[in-house]
This record gives sequence, structure tokens and C-alpha cells, in this order.
Amino acid sequence: MLDNQIKAQLQQYLTMLEGDLVLKVSVGEDKTSKEMLELVTELEKMSPRITMEQTQLERTPSFSVNKVGEDSGVVFAGLPLGHEFTSLVLALLQVSGRAPKVDDAVIKRIKAIKQPMKFETYVSLTCHNCPDVVQALNIMAVLNPNISNTMVEGGAFQDEIKERDIMAVPTVFLNGENFGGGRMELEDILTKLGEVSDGSEFADIEPYDVLVVGGGPAGSAAAIYSARKGIRTGIVAERFGGQVNDTLSIENIVGIKATEGPAFVSSLEAHVLDYDIDVMKSQRATKIEKKDFVEVTLENGAVLKGKTVILSTGARYRQLGVPGEQEFKNKGVAYCPHCDGPIFKGKDVAVIGGGNSGVEAAIDLAGVVKHVTLIQRSGELKADKVLQERVRSLKNVTVITNALTQEITGDTKVNGLTYVDRVTGEEKHIALEGVFIQIGLLPNTEFLHGAVNMTEHGEIIVDKHGATNLPGVFAAGDCTDTAYKQIVISMGSGATAALGAFDYMIRNTIEQREMVNA
Repeated sequence: MLDNQIKAQLQQYLTMLEGDLVLKVSVGEDKTSKEMLELVTELEKMSPRITMEQTQLERTPSFSVNKVGEDSGVVFAGLPLGHEFTSLVLALLQVSGRAPKVDDAVIKRIKAIKQPMKFETYVSLTCHNCPDVVQALNIMAVLNPNISNTMVEGGAFQDEIKERDIMAVPTVFLNGENFGGGRMELEDILTKLGEVSDGSEFADIEPYDVLVVGGGPAGSAAAIYSARKGIRTGIVAERFGGQVNDTLSIENIVGIKATEGPAFVSSLEAHVLDYDIDVMKSQRATKIEKKDFVEVTLENGAVLKGKTVILSTGARYRQLGVPGEQEFKNKGVAYCPHCDGPIFKGKDVAVIGGGNSGVEAAIDLAGVVKHVTLIQRSGELKADKVLQERVRSLKNVTVITNALTQEITGDTKVNGLTYVDRVTGEEKHIALEGVFIQIGLLPNTEFLHGAVNMTEHGEIIVDKHGATNLPGVFAAGDCTDTAYKQIVISMGSGATAALGAFDYMIRNTIEQREMVNA
């Protein structure tokens, strides 16, 4: 079940168990049950703190992770391998008594929940966003006996996927009702439950020398460069890692031959945490003003201050803006082929967008689905030549150019797409079960209108030092008017903005001294 390398790594983790565990297993005669029993048996053999007990759980095959004599509420239905293997390791450690790395304020919000909450999280093992949700809900279950969470691997429970009409992962059900989908961090889940932070934890925070708004590659680089100068640094971010969390294969970061988005985000966060940097996650900025300090107002009403502020709010998926897109979101309309591709196994899908991301999506999906139709608005694909050659070589991919999408059609879920041939003017319809939209990004700058100068596309205008027109405010990354949107460029611009902010503070200090001495 587990190769020798994984076993060696797992053996190291299991030495960190702080209490005895019992794994209660519910299995049948099917292949997945046999593999699950083999996995749990291996875990039992690897640690004297782990014992196995066969029982009957709500789903078969499944197993729960418990302290001896206690029910933790953490259950894995299907094999927690692939991207979910980390979820299994963390569950073993945390149920055994090892404290999760969660802020005290967040723990207090979790423990304050009194009503019973039964979460069911549907995942695919190729989904790189799913583990974040599973792990967050498992932490809640470990900290609060009123809460339980079951990871349900869609491949092992296809009947449930069809019955509940699940067309995207992760999808979370709470007490039998659809709670939501997509990547959610712990703070996001608590906010959705109504356990909202009132901002009181930020009341006594002193002004920062540099306050970074946004935690993607640009924000991380800016914070690290600032902290290395020995100045007081903070990061406030709605989603640490930003859009990189939704990127699977990354092969163009100089010095790193290949990695995946979530792994790269983890390394960014670990690097940031090596320094004395305050990290405030799941916090949305809604306003920025220049007063004695630069003030950033958060959605919960809290105000953070900085001598300088670096805006690195990144970008998000661009919406197509046609009828059916919003109506069928997560009902056939998707934006992440790596996460949701397995749901469409054996089905006909379309990818809209002929740039690198669109063509890469078509190539990836071609190995999973029955047929891919790649739709490009202009007369030619915009992707790199090597990607174009690859996609045109695939027998189950059809490329349509000069196609203007008019509508995504469906009843309760997607059943097709209508487009206009821009050469002939003829309207055509394609029968489909899924549409993946890959048409670029929009900068997350709506809250900055009127505060800093921006282009007509909402990109923040910066100079060669990363400075905006607002004194003390700098910007970096995909939210700026940089010509190219790339991870390496974002990191470089973050470093530039940090150095620019440091120079700005030095100049201000000298000017103030000169005024005092005049």
C-alpha cells in the first residue's frame, strides 16, 4: 500500500504521537475496502500507540481516528491517499493530542460553537484545494466534541456523488445540507458559520513600519525583504498564497525545476514565518487612507496602521459574463481543471480560453474526460507554441477558433454551450456536461478606486520603485500595471516595493530631523 520512502517519512511522524489511538475500520469485500484494511494494518504495525478495531460505521469502506475511549468525529470514507495523505497524518497527530497550529482567538471561536455540526467533505485525490478544507474541519472536530467531519472520496462513493448532484470538489455538506464548495480556510468556515471575528484582536496593534496587504508571492517577498531590514512588518491577507493555491504544475520558477501551487505556497508561508512577521489571515481589506499613518480598514471594522503599506492583493479568475455562467457554477461550470476534472471522467467538456492556462487545461482534461472542445475567441491560439503542438496532437481534443461564446445552457446542470462563428455569423450549439473557463485574471483592487491611480483595467500604477501616487503606499504583483503576470516577476516586484518602502522611511526620517534642527 505504502512505498518504502513514504513509510520512512510516516514512521518519523508517528514518533510524534502524544497519546494512544484506535482506528475503527468499517470494510467489506470490495477492492477499496481491502486496500483500506491494508493501510490501517500497516499503520498499526508502525506504531505501538495505534490499534485497529473492526466495526460498522455509517459508510463502508471508512475508518475513524479516535483517542482510546473517545470519539473524535474524524472519519475518512475512502482512501486518504494522494493529496489527502497529509490530512491523514495531521489527523493522527492532532487526535493523539498534538496541538494544531491555530491562533488562540480562532480556537476560542471554535470552542464557542454549541450546536451539533456534522460535516461531510467530498473530495477527489487529485484536488489540491480539498486537503485545506478537510484539515480545517478536522481541526474543528478535534477541538469541539459537537463537531464531526467525514472526508468522502468521490471515486469510492459514486452513488452519493450522483445522488447529491456534486459536480465540483471540494463540496461540503453540513447536517445534510449543501454548505459550500471551493477552497476554504479555517477562518473562512467560521465566518460562513456566523462565528465572525469582531476585530477586537487587532485593537491594540501598534503601527507597523511596513504593512503588506496580500499574501501571495509578491506579498511574501515584500514581507521577507522588509523583515530582513529589521523593521516591524505585518501581513494581512484574505487568502495566503492567493491564486497560486489554484495552480497545479509550476515549472518556470528559476532554481526550482518543478513544483505544485499548494506546495509552493507552503514553502512561502514557512519562509515568512521564519521571520518576526505578524501574519493575519482570512482578513479582507475594504479601505485605505493616508492620515498620520497609512490606515487600512478591514471588513470587520478593525483598522491597521503602517508608516508604509505595500498593496499586493493579486488577481482572481476572470468571469466570462454570459448567461448560464453563474446559474451553473459548480453545476458543470468550473474554473479549476485539476480539482474538478475527475468529476467529468468519461464526459464531454469544453475549455474556454486559448492562452497557456486554457491550452494546459485542455491537455490535462484530455487524459480524463471523453472529449474536450477548446474554444478561442480570436482567430488563433495565444499559448506557447509547444503547448499548441501538444494540444493539436491529441485525438480527443477539437480546437475551435473565432468562436464567441453566447450562453452556457442547462436545466439543473450544464448540458451545452452556444457560440457564434465570428467569420460566418452562424450560431452553433455543442452538447456538453462541463465548461471550464480559463480566460485570464482580474486585479483585486475594487476597494482602492479613488485612493490610488489605476489603469482602465483596475491595475495599480506604480513607478520603478513600486511606489503609487499616494505617499507611503507601494504596490507589487498581479494587481499592478506590470506588463507580465508571472510568479517570479511578482516576487521580484515585491522585493522592489519593500526596498522602495524602506528608502521612503529613511528619507522621511532624515527630512524630519532636518526640520527639527532647522
